Amino acid sequence: MRKIHFISFALLAVLMLAMPAASTAQVGLAITVGPPALPVYDQPLCPGPGFMWTPGYWAYGPDGYYWVPGTWVEAPAVGLLWTPGYWGWGNGVYIWHGGYWGPHVGFYGGINYGFGYGGVGFYGGAWRGGVFAYNTAVMHVDARYVHNTYVDRTVIRNNVSRVSFNGGRGGIMAQPTAEERLAERDHHVGATSMQTQHEHSASTNRAFLASENHGRPAVAATSRAGDFNRGVVASRGTTASETRGGTHNATARTNNPNLSRNNANATRTRTNTNAARTRPNANATRGGNPNSNAARSGAGGGARPNNARVNQSHNQPQRQSNPPKQQGSSSEKRH
Repeated sequence: MRKIHFISFALLAVLMLAMPAASTAQVGLAITVGPPALPVYDQPLCPGPGFMWTPGYWAYGPDGYYWVPGTWVEAPAVGLLWTPGYWGWGNGVYIWHGGYWGPHVGFYGGINYGFGYGGVGFYGGAWRGGVFAYNTAVMHVDARYVHNTYVDRTVIRNNVSRVSFNGGRGGIMAQPTAEERLAERDHHVGATSMQTQHEHSASTNRAFLASENHGRPAVAATSRAGDFNRGVVASRGTTASETRGGTHNATARTNNPNLSRNNANATRTRTNTNAARTRPNANATRGGNPNSNAARSGAGGGARPNNARVNQSHNQPQRQSNPPKQQGSSSEKRH
């Protein structure tokens, strides 16, 4: 079955090469198993002025879904914004719609990728006088080096979803807005060479496979494209308390870095104090390391990513009449 699955993937690749370039940008791969939930992660620090945030996403290869970390890249031209790609359900398959650069942000499936991409449009920043200004309410930048900033907290949304595909059972039921339909008529530029190299590098690393990381990649986002060693952040656990706390803490850290550091220090102090009053047994160890508890709970709780469906794609390559429902709480967020 695995051999047949690989042959099917190879045939899809051959068909894609035979299509015109404009067609492949809209169609891409067609898969019968939905992608896992989006992982929860913090945004790495912006490396400098002019860098644009591109969200992480699940791509597909011969061994199933693999994570492509979110990263900062430079726009190919002044005034261009990135519209992320997305998985969409249609005609019994999941189809990847590739991302692109353009003067306006178009439709990206209503997927909440976070950090300015809340499902419709982009509110992480804007071009002003040929210079990109960052909304520090949702973007993680260092004001000592990036001076073109502003704050707009009205765009922050707390009731969000980690669903990573549009349409079908369990998917985001969103349709393009009038503005997004107009954006489809703009002149578009494909992913830059750094973006394509970034995705290729992720595809060659088995640690990014959903079947290996169970939906929680060790490198969820990077400061620079293709660099998976420096300036990287890992995905968080997926318990309800950890995810909700991660959502608010990430926003607070972006708005007020000093406040976030003080809160983190206070948390560590309380943890150490409690551990000091308790004999150093196994229970104290678990209480003193909330991250390990979150990881264990995330691995066994209802928010488990759809790794089982990825394995199913290897063993049962036939089409499914109804897509599997993606697991994960709609209130969880990866930042």
